Amino acid sequence: MQEGKVHVVPFDKACEMRRALQEIQGNFHCQRCNFLFKFPKDHPMIYCPNCARYGKVTIQDGLMVTPSDQSFQSLTCQWEGTLTKAQEQVADALLIGVKQKQDQLVWAVTGAGKTEMMFPIIEYSLNQGGRVVIASPRIDVCLELFPRLSTAFPQADSLLLYGKATEKYRYTNLTICTTHQLIHFYHAFDLLILDEADAFPYEGDPLLLFAQQQAIKPGGVRIFLSATPSKLLLSELSKTTQILTLPRRFHGRKLPVPRLYFDRDWQQIKGMTRRKLIRLLDHLAKKQFTLVFCPSIALVEQVFQVLHQALPNFQIERVHANESLRQEIVTKARQKAYHILVTTTILERGVTFDAVSVVVLAADHSVYSKSALVQIAGRVDRKGNIACGEVWFLHRRKTAAIKKACTEIKRMNQLAKDDEV
Repeated sequence: MQEGKVHVVPFDKACEMRRALQEIQGNFHCQRCNFLFKFPKDHPMIYCPNCARYGKVTIQDGLMVTPSDQSFQSLTCQWEGTLTKAQEQVADALLIGVKQKQDQLVWAVTGAGKTEMMFPIIEYSLNQGGRVVIASPRIDVCLELFPRLSTAFPQADSLLLYGKATEKYRYTNLTICTTHQLIHFYHAFDLLILDEADAFPYEGDPLLLFAQQQAIKPGGVRIFLSATPSKLLLSELSKTTQILTLPRRFHGRKLPVPRLYFDRDWQQIKGMTRRKLIRLLDHLAKKQFTLVFCPSIALVEQVFQVLHQALPNFQIERVHANESLRQEIVTKARQKAYHILVTTTILERGVTFDAVSVVVLAADHSVYSKSALVQIAGRVDRKGNIACGEVWFLHRRKTAAIKKACTEIKRMNQLAKDDEV
């Protein structure tokens, strides 16, 4: 699956090569991850330690430059939906920007329908003979995007790449991948769409930033998508990047404003805390599927055991990054197999569930940034005709992140209201 290594990926005679490691005044420069390092010259294998987890590149290796003479037949987007007027305005501006080779940031609220707004520029780029990649820091986002894009563009040769993907790499014109996989590409794509551009682990990682910069062809276009762009993301954008904003969800309803619920000691799921949590979840889960967010895997397991005993009439499951059946559990959750799913922040963004409420346990924990809390609240009322989902933040104290999240949600609702006038 590594496009960068000669002995891993088969390639034809048209492929060009470049050295993986260059020696510069006694140091070595890795051209895959841009790392400069020292290494004992008498070592039997000189390799880059910075990106070794993606497959070692040694002084003997070359990196493949993707051939650009591949051709694909014209195609038409098969999505049967229609964009709202506000979505159409953003999509039209994106298309103009792509034609003018201009990078753009789409700053749109959670549930605005960002993916559907990308369809016109994806269709245009593919029909120009270009290669398109949609990348996200989160595996769950990629797993949700792939079937949607494959359905919208069935004529395209599409590929899903992530760490545990079973399908081997092949040359395609439409790729959906985690941001980590971009490190294997060099001047490969004409259009790069970076979804959830402010999310961990992408944000603040110089290796992943370099990967997306070198994955795009000279003259290629980058589109950044975010509901909560950070100061760091905004500072990394070039001065010529156009910013498009959309404060309204596609169905026109407001973002759900979190309800704050004081809890004295969420670190111990017992006593009053236990009774409050059980009473709240009993109320919510009787109406609809409920996500319970916890700041750690240990707390996920603890809460799962408590709920399993206290609420025997509900189907309850838990999922986190270390769960081997993670993909299967999330799929079943979308199929309404559970009443309650206890999770970590792996599901804070990019995934859509029908008719859902959310509870954030320990919302004042340092793991929850303002952006994370806004994204979690944004899981509610993303689609469907009935808006009955609730958002609850359980906390010991109102942190700056909690206050800013509530303020931003209210501000976006006001902007959406003003936009209607």
